[in-house]
Amino acid sequence: MKAYSSKEMKRYNHLLGEIEAVYHEMSLKLGLSDSAMIILYTICDEGDSCLLQDICLRSGMSKQTINSALRKLEKEGIVYLKPADLRGKKVCFTEKGRDLAKSTAVRMIEAENEILASWSKEDVEKYLELTERFLSALKVKAKEIER
Repeated sequence: MKAYSSKEMKRYNHLLGEIEAVYHEMSLKLGLSDSAMIILYTICDEGDSCLLQDICLRSGMSKQTINSALRKLEKEGIVYLKPADLRGKKVCFTEKGRDLAKSTAVRMIEAENEILASWSKEDVEKYLELTERFLSALKVKAKEIER
């Protein structure tokens, strides 16, 4: 079978895989599973709490995977859930959760912020602009694909 990806797409996929591997390695070094890290990271990104649906949307993981990780974090006293509205739930840090987040997800966020701060404003804007363009075009293509 022939290779279908362009040279550029192969490079992109390789880089994306390598980035995901680095995030996985960081999570492991900080003593968290990928799903637990994504939950803590997303809450930190929003403040002290966020909607469960936002965690699911932003993580790209299945709702089942997120719910399983949340149950474990609840048992460990890291997070608790409270009603947000008629249908939604809010995921909130406990004091223990805030402490854990500071020593894990916040460190990861700070590392990312340091990297972007070391780039010129133009490079950051170009990187974000191109990533948004790729995502937007990919969403259009995804809608066009049928079984």
